[in-house]
Formats: sequence, C-alpha cells, structure tokens
Amino acid sequence: MAIDLHKYANPTRFLRIANAIFPWSIVTTVVLLATGLYLGLFVSPADYQQGETVRIMFVHVPAAWMAMSVYSMMAVSSAAGLIWKHPVADLSAKAAAPIGACFTFLALVTGSLWGQPMWGAYWVWDARLTSMLILLFLYLGYMAVWGSFEDQSKAAKAAAILVLIGAINIPIIKFSVDWWNTLHQPASVATMDGPKIHSSILTPLLIMGLGYTSLFVTIFIIRVRTEILGRRLRMLRVNQLQE
Repeated sequence: MAIDLHKYANPTRFLRIANAIFPWSIVTTVVLLATGLYLGLFVSPADYQQGETVRIMFVHVPAAWMAMSVYSMMAVSSAAGLIWKHPVADLSAKAAAPIGACFTFLALVTGSLWGQPMWGAYWVWDARLTSMLILLFLYLGYMAVWGSFEDQSKAAKAAAILVLIGAINIPIIKFSVDWWNTLHQPASVATMDGPKIHSSILTPLLIMGLGYTSLFVTIFIIRVRTEILGRRLRMLRVNQLQE
C-alpha cells in the first residue's frame, strides 16, 4: 500500500492526473446538479406531511453527506502525511478543508430553514445538530492552525493531529439518532433492509449526492493545483534568498 501511495505522492504526477480529470468533472457536475435539481424541484412529489418544504432535503442531505465525507478524506490524507510524509497528502487535506466547511455551513443553514416549519424552531440543541456545529468548528480550527505557523511542515503536523482527533466526531454525527433521542429521523437511505424512501425521492437525492461529489472534485482539483504551485513558488523564493 505504501508503494502505491508513494506513486501518487509526486506532485507532478498528481497534477497530470488531476488535469486529465478536471474537464470531465466540470461537465459531470453541471449535468448531475441540473438533473438532480430539476427532478427534485419539479418532478418529485410533495410530502403528505411536510408539503413543498421537503424539497429542501435535496440540498440539505447531500450537503451533510459531503460535510462528513470530506472530513473523513482529510483524516485519511492527514494520516498518510504523518506516517509516510507524502507532500501531496498534507496539501490535499489543506485544500479540502474550506470546501468541507462550506458544505457543513450549507447543511446547517438549510437544516435550520427546514427545521423551522417542521419543528417550530430554527435551532435546537439536539445531538445531531450540535455535533454538526462542532464539525464546522473543527474545519475552521483546522484552517486556523495552518495560518498560525510560518513553518509549513509544523503547520501540517499540528493540523493533521487536530483533524485526526476530531475524526471521532464523524461516527457521533452518523449514529447520534440511534444513540440518543433526537428530532432527526433514523437513516432511510443506507439501511440493512435497503432504502426506506420512494424512488421518486431517492433518485433525485442520489443524483444530487453524486453532483455534490463531482462539485467537490472540481473545486478540490483547483485548490490542490493552487497549493502545489504556491509551494513551488515559496521554494523558489527560498532558494533565491540562499544564493
């Protein structure tokens, strides 16, 4: 496994692969999001209890999925950076953090808008909402750590430790509705007995999830490319000062 990881740790090789994927990810993002939004907003039926407000789900749920997925990816990248000292691993986690923070913020905002007509309040301190808010703080803290050190290697190590400690929050978010009494309903998509929602809702929801994933890949490539080029520029400046 270490050999395979080292293969992609070369920034030049990584950029070559990313540049090949980038045009396809843009097209895929546009097609999936347009299709998912059309099906979710105009084709799927209104809920018999929630009415038209259920359509917020097609923005909220995939955002929550991505908020947790991006943080999990950051934890894996940070572990690789700490263990194998891969230069791309730390930059990948750093590049993903603002994107994950945006997904988390979107999930919290849309959740509040959805919760007000359903629960009668924009915010309640139940387990899932509180753990999602903690996730946003973890993202912000991670980015703050990167900005607190002039030495990028020290920043990468400190940030990696923070994200790995914070990873304990991911299973708490996932299983909070099972462990505690919360206002959120239990899982209805990924269950042992299969999805518990009708295909007219499940299809656009999954398409939106794929669209969000493709959107993440697109923005992630842009940010990683910027981070790699920025690191190269800093190294050139250091070499010039040493000459």
